[in-house]
Amino acid sequence: MSVHHDTMPRHKRIDIAGAVHHVITRGVGRQEIFLDDADRQAFLSRLERNLSLAGARCYAWALIPNHFHLLIRTGEKSLSELMRKLLTGYALYFNRRHKRSGYLFQNRYKSILCQEDEYLLELLRYIHLNPLRAKLAGNFDELDRYPWSGHAVLLNRKRRPWQERNEILSLFAATKREAVRRYRNFVADGVAMGKQPRLTGGGLRRSAGGWEAVLEHKEAGEVLRGDERILGDSAFVDRILRLAEENLTRKENLVKQGWNLSRLVEETCRMLPVERADLQKKGRANAISTAKSLICYWGREMLGISGAELAQYFGISRPAVSKAVRKGEQIAKVGNLKLLN
Repeated sequence: MSVHHDTMPRHKRIDIAGAVHHVITRGVGRQEIFLDDADRQAFLSRLERNLSLAGARCYAWALIPNHFHLLIRTGEKSLSELMRKLLTGYALYFNRRHKRSGYLFQNRYKSILCQEDEYLLELLRYIHLNPLRAKLAGNFDELDRYPWSGHAVLLNRKRRPWQERNEILSLFAATKREAVRRYRNFVADGVAMGKQPRLTGGGLRRSAGGWEAVLEHKEAGEVLRGDERILGDSAFVDRILRLAEENLTRKENLVKQGWNLSRLVEETCRMLPVERADLQKKGRANAISTAKSLICYWGREMLGISGAELAQYFGISRPAVSKAVRKGEQIAKVGNLKLLN
């Protein structure tokens, strides 16, 4: 198992293609998740592979013994899919290598969608100063050489081809040499700023009430100035919430129309056609496998059905559901299959 889940209320993720997210993940009970350089390299290899699969770009990163930070711009695939594969794959590796079992990561990862014009460089600096704050580097010169963050990559002291270097340096100057100098000065100026809790908290925290709380604020004519999942000014927060609400409303409307897992299974079986009872059988018969994959894909995308519920229904593991979702997406695209016209 990779992630420890608690019983606290959860807010729905805000997962918008092309957005910049600050991701923070900690070890369960604050235990170390990187015991040596082999662990760190194994994690980065998985990160590289999953960034490529998701069409995502990484601007900043830092590995601390008991947690890590990433600054990622999402691509075609969702951040949740990228992180699910990254964390599950690494946890399986870690447990196998260190002969342990059980959860490795604390709760779900924390992701904060960021207003890049205002906060991209601030977050870049904050993340790359983490090893210095954690005393993994004794001083700023040592930070320049610290191999387990993106800072050394931007200084061209370390090569990580998967890290987006050119785009970031172009924000500082037209020439690489001057851009590197200005970038380093910019990060050095942040040493005296301390922990910067505003960069990890996302502003005003709203009460645990889900989307209903958001709508109540609006109906009362109140200005919702912030959200714990978003880092940005009021206008940015409002725009992102509106986009997320539109996506949520689409799923809610389908549920109101009577769509649920049972109906999804029924309609998919009729379309292919496949006998519903055959879905519970083990094996890889082509038509049955296709049906399962489409149900997993449409269930996640159309109705927001959790991976856990799909896994329980089919009697398969969560990683198998993730694999089925990817397969179902390809089948739907190649065959131009749509459940709703």
